[in-house]
Amino acid sequence: MGLIHIDLFATLDLVAQAPGDQEEDPEGFPFGGWQAPLFDETVGQHMGAGMQGMDALLLGRRTYDIFAGFWPGQVDGVDGGIATLFNSIPKYVASRGRPDLSWAGSTQLGADLASAVRDLRDRHQHVHVIGSLDLVQTLLRERLFDRLNLWIFPIVLGVGKKVFDGGAVPANLELLEPPVTSAKGAVLLRYGVGAGTPGTGDMRREDRGTLSD
Repeated sequence: MGLIHIDLFATLDLVAQAPGDQEEDPEGFPFGGWQAPLFDETVGQHMGAGMQGMDALLLGRRTYDIFAGFWPGQVDGVDGGIATLFNSIPKYVASRGRPDLSWAGSTQLGADLASAVRDLRDRHQHVHVIGSLDLVQTLLRERLFDRLNLWIFPIVLGVGKKVFDGGAVPANLELLEPPVTSAKGAVLLRYGVGAGTPGTGDMRREDRGTLSD
């Protein structure tokens, strides 16, 4: 069985709306493109490394439309490697409407999203969900993901759509590797889904561990 990866860029207050540019998702959001001043070589390197083995994209309608209008024309650009990858692998669109599927390899998922995502797990090894915040809420709520790759950037916006914005349910996550940090203060956290739900305890218990001086 394959893995569903959710890849997100977020602020310290977990706003993940429109990190790329001002036109990405502008309605009621004045900070489109907030990630650009904080992007550096470390972020770029680890973004590329995180795409190794990717053999499918799963996208919401808005993100799909943005990608379909951008990546086919970037093969000869600075991000040509990513463009070649995205253009060559299957793209799956979660949408109730009728998206333009002219981007090669694009398929619209059926109305039963949960069943469709489970089928993608059986057909692919590494399916990546990039952005697509409305879709992410469904995947979180239904626990239809295996990895959460979360870049946290050192700014607070106070407004915008958030990573856990109505889709969060109790879940345990396991940090899969030490965090990566960039010179500009971004932190990459890679989590896997753990078993069960969060437990409770009593911080007054003597066997809980000691506080450092």
